[in-house]
Amino acid sequence: MAVWATVTARACQNAAALLCCFVGATCQAQEAALSLSYAAAQARFLDKSDAIAAADAGVRAAEARRDAVRTLGRPDVDIEAQVLDFQKTLYLPLGSLAPVAGAFGIADPLIFRVRRFVSRPIVTATLPLYAGGRMDAARAGAASRLAIEEAGRDDATMQGLAQLARTYFGRQLAAQAVAIRRDVVAGITAHLAAARALEREQQIAPAQRLQAEAALEEARREAEKANADLAAADLALAGLLRSADLIAPTSPLAVPAGALPPVDDFIASALDRHPGIKRLQASVKLAGAGVAAETAQLRPTVFALAQYNLDRRDTLITDPDFIFGVGVKYRLFAGQGRNADVAAARATRAQAEAGVREAQVQIETGVRVAHAQARSARERHALYGRTIAAADEALRVARLSFRELQGTSRDVTDAEIGAGRVRVEQARAAHDALDALVSLLQVSGQLERLPDFLSNGTQMP
Repeated sequence: MAVWATVTARACQNAAALLCCFVGATCQAQEAALSLSYAAAQARFLDKSDAIAAADAGVRAAEARRDAVRTLGRPDVDIEAQVLDFQKTLYLPLGSLAPVAGAFGIADPLIFRVRRFVSRPIVTATLPLYAGGRMDAARAGAASRLAIEEAGRDDATMQGLAQLARTYFGRQLAAQAVAIRRDVVAGITAHLAAARALEREQQIAPAQRLQAEAALEEARREAEKANADLAAADLALAGLLRSADLIAPTSPLAVPAGALPPVDDFIASALDRHPGIKRLQASVKLAGAGVAAETAQLRPTVFALAQYNLDRRDTLITDPDFIFGVGVKYRLFAGQGRNADVAAARATRAQAEAGVREAQVQIETGVRVAHAQARSARERHALYGRTIAAADEALRVARLSFRELQGTSRDVTDAEIGAGRVRVEQARAAHDALDALVSLLQVSGQLERLPDFLSNGTQMP
């Protein structure tokens, strides 16, 4: 027993030294990292994301095009200036005076030719009075295209936030795995020291010490892999947030403690806010504007016209000083079948309406599936509490049995690895629960509310 106490004390000292080295290295790394809660990371992502910036530029362009068609129906005013080399020839028949003119050597008819340079500054204004619905169709089409761009921006935002959440908490899962693997290495290291001491006292066979060494190498390989996964996760999160420094997440890998809201609440939100449904609904309106535009081709257009000559002195003989009038234009025949165009536009509208109905069914089904998966993941995570307790008890009994020479080295290392494995699985279950919540919020169009759900979380033990 004295030998066991000495070995145990030394093993604890070595484990403590390893832990201090790891904590010191971790703290030193965190000093150079940017600490961000998930809410702060989300705000930074929304500000830095190039994909969202590109989608927002598309929205601004659509807004400008919508504003451009708002003034349809106002007069178009053009000013035109021409400089012409002008020549005009007039023929004047003499009729009955031809014999008299012939006596004086004047040919019949009289020919007058004028040639000079003239300038023609003219202002022309046209005002559409009736366009058969073309202008209203253009306004509706521009508004619909804006709605489509806004839905695209919302979709880009939702996809980006989903990627951020999975990357952020994926990094926290990797950090949990590193801590758990480190504890397993420390536990097996302490056990190996005890096994070597008992071997020196010839109380156990060398095979048991060799088995402990093999288990330690396996634990070290798992720890090294966990460290590599954490390094990759750190780089992915920093790149996603456009940070030159590594990010130190402060929001723990946690499962919201409160019950999920009813599935009907998520369905109502999805039908009202999902970007895919918004885009399809805007496409229906755009198709309706297309029907109106094609129907307008079958109707006449009425317009008012005004023209004023700014230089009446230097002008052509045939040019008026001013013109005011009303015109009507109607196309009798066209090379392209206009009725067929109207039929095609109506079919496009029917296609868009059917797409909306199909999307509503698919999204409602997706919400129900995501809600069920989120509840299942939360329940699965809750069950790991008892599993961990059983694994810890098995490890305690294995250590006690080995100390009393009633158990083997393999019993202890298997228990150490098993306890670590269960803790990693619990961390993965927490990550799965968060991932299911992300999917549920994404399909219901409210992923920006994830920080509100996380504010009532149960931290991983």
